[in-house]
Amino acid sequence: MPEQTEIDQRTPAARTLPISARLRRVALLDWVRFALLIAGLFCVATGLLPRAEAASNMRRIAPLLLFLGSVIILAQLARRAKVFDVIAHRVAILGRGNYAALFVLCVLFATATTTLLNLDTTAVLLTPVMLALAGPARIAPLPLAMTTLWLANTASLLLPVSNLTNLLAANRVGLDGVGFAARMWAPQLASVLVTMLALWIWYWRRRRRGADRYLPPHPVRAADPRERILMGVTSGACLLFVVAIPFVGDGIGLAAAAAALLAIAAFAVLDRRVLRWSLIPWQLLIFVVGLFLVVPTLSRFGLSTLMHTLIGDDRGTAGALRAAAAGTGLSNVANNLPAYTAGEAVIPPGNRNQLLALLIGTNVGSVVTPWASLATLLCLEFCRMHRVRVPMRRFLATGLALAVTATAAAVGALLITR
Repeated sequence: MPEQTEIDQRTPAARTLPISARLRRVALLDWVRFALLIAGLFCVATGLLPRAEAASNMRRIAPLLLFLGSVIILAQLARRAKVFDVIAHRVAILGRGNYAALFVLCVLFATATTTLLNLDTTAVLLTPVMLALAGPARIAPLPLAMTTLWLANTASLLLPVSNLTNLLAANRVGLDGVGFAARMWAPQLASVLVTMLALWIWYWRRRRRGADRYLPPHPVRAADPRERILMGVTSGACLLFVVAIPFVGDGIGLAAAAAALLAIAAFAVLDRRVLRWSLIPWQLLIFVVGLFLVVPTLSRFGLSTLMHTLIGDDRGTAGALRAAAAGTGLSNVANNLPAYTAGEAVIPPGNRNQLLALLIGTNVGSVVTPWASLATLLCLEFCRMHRVRVPMRRFLATGLALAVTATAAAVGALLITR
């Protein structure tokens, strides 16, 4: 079990990359995000993208940015309060050393986090927690990493909050949270079941994980009353946000902001040093703003024609399959967010199934290349920081198989249950 031994024998400091290497990598990603924003502003300044259209796009995504920023802040504070650590350790303890039980529990944990708190929460917060758990519990880290990486994408269909693309799609087809879930529960179930099968065959079975049993870790407990209060308040804020999802409709951003403010208030009283400007996910917000300026510009100069050729306007099964295939392909060539926005622009408003099939392709199918989704990029970054080797040939081959089978199963479920 080489991967497990490598994790177990290193100190926590040795399991991370040198700080200088991490800074160089982060700086490179930040420059890419800034370049995208600058390119978008250039498009507006030069008239390549009309200012009225740019303003309309910004008004459309403003509530989404509020939601995205708030939910990431809430999740980061929940992690600082050890909410995710408590759950992860309890999951491993409940498995009692049995890998099959641990597998099911990890799938449920990752699916719930992705569904209720957004796929980027799974990537940013759950991945490092699960990898940190691997050492003390002597669990092979690669199966844990691939579980969070794949389910961050394939389990992001059920609710509008699960993925930024879902929020865009729900608004386009006129569905509230309950209506969206009623339409997407079957595709979500199909996608998760196929993902579970793929994970077990390629990463979790005995031959792949390299051990019969694992060592259940000790539970994580609050060190003092202050930590206990922070843990209770932040977990309560997360719970209130989750409970509010079916009722708030278009106000999901305000609900996330209110939950984040509750957690912020608790830390302001009990642990103010945690409250830093770095909690705001400005890199992600810049990336989204830049995309919504650059992609509409590209659509005006040929991208829309290409997407219309690929997708067509058939309202039946063929149109849905073409939309899903186009979304999957473009996501893995570029990224799933521009793939969805470019495809959405050419699908007639009445072709609801075709639009939802495109959504499935961009969400579920974005697991082949490392850059296909931001969640995938973030998960792989944490793997590098923890020195968990992800064999790239295996990653690409298994990702391609999963993208094809899970997307096909989810689109099939969508069409059967319409």
